Amino acid sequence: MNTRHTPPAPAGKPDVCQPTGSAELAMLDVYMPMMKSAAIVSAGQLGLFEALADGALDTQTLAETIQASPRGTRFLADFLVTIGYLEKHGEQFANTASTQRWFTRAGQVDYTPGLSWTLEAWPMMGDLAAAVRRGAPEKTLWQAMEERPQLGKTFSAYMDAFAGDLGPDLLAQVPVAPHHTRLLDLGGSHGMHSIRFCQRYPQLSALIVDLPSALTETDATIARHGLAERIHASPGELLVHDWHGQHDVVFYLSVAHNHSADENRLAIQQIFDALNPGGLLVIHEYLADTPNNAFMSAFRLTLLYETGTQTYRYGEYADWLASAGFANIRRIDLDPLEKGSLILAVKSA
Repeated sequence: MNTRHTPPAPAGKPDVCQPTGSAELAMLDVYMPMMKSAAIVSAGQLGLFEALADGALDTQTLAETIQASPRGTRFLADFLVTIGYLEKHGEQFANTASTQRWFTRAGQVDYTPGLSWTLEAWPMMGDLAAAVRRGAPEKTLWQAMEERPQLGKTFSAYMDAFAGDLGPDLLAQVPVAPHHTRLLDLGGSHGMHSIRFCQRYPQLSALIVDLPSALTETDATIARHGLAERIHASPGELLVHDWHGQHDVVFYLSVAHNHSADENRLAIQQIFDALNPGGLLVIHEYLADTPNNAFMSAFRLTLLYETGTQTYRYGEYADWLASAGFANIRRIDLDPLEKGSLILAVKSA
């Protein structure tokens, strides 16, 4: 008697950072990740995860809520079940706990803006082979933002979501002293890091410096939080911009990987010069000497075709900081690894 082997149902979402290449049909390693990404991004576009944030819905109701065809909705939702983003309860679909947590407003952090950014970044992938040949992009992400202002707005919204994820780590690890009253947030785009620290520390005021394309919504966000008198945005390029005097805390968060080694060395020296004695520099980065995995390698490849820059080792940062005059340099690796690391340094009093 012939029997058919039915593979066991997947137990939750697979670890996407694990190596692949073992599929019996080699093209599955290309086709399935493509379909997975397309389905998740499309669900974000359609508002499907948000539609399920308040509870399970049947296909017809879900389709009406997201203004889509019942047939298309069912095919998409069925696939999202198989990859661990939705659950099937009888004839109804529901978010998994992870989807509810990360892709709805009811969760801990809503990364839906990251899905919108992925949709914008996807066409750039078509230039990856050419970028590998050149060793650099034809045009940088920042140049593309100048040509298409919507890119800056979408990217800032994505970074806002990441700031919501990173924010608790910063508040827990960054020691703002009572005499620290002026915060300089370099590359702060969305403004949320400055907002959270000014909310936590009433003595702080903040200046956010970033490219004009990254600051289109920042003033409105600051005003919504009632901090327009304490936080100001100043558009300009970091290395040539007037930072408006001396500061007590400087954020250089997820910025260094967008600059060359020489540019970072110059920026760190300029930061030192702009700090008051006893001032604190906070760097957030993905360090090149972090144990290599698929995520870290993918990030370096992303930089190749988006900015033409790279990540740097902790020893390089330590050298730049010491040469500038900083002391008490320390590294804090965040958990999970994909959150990156903090480097703290003090300008001696």
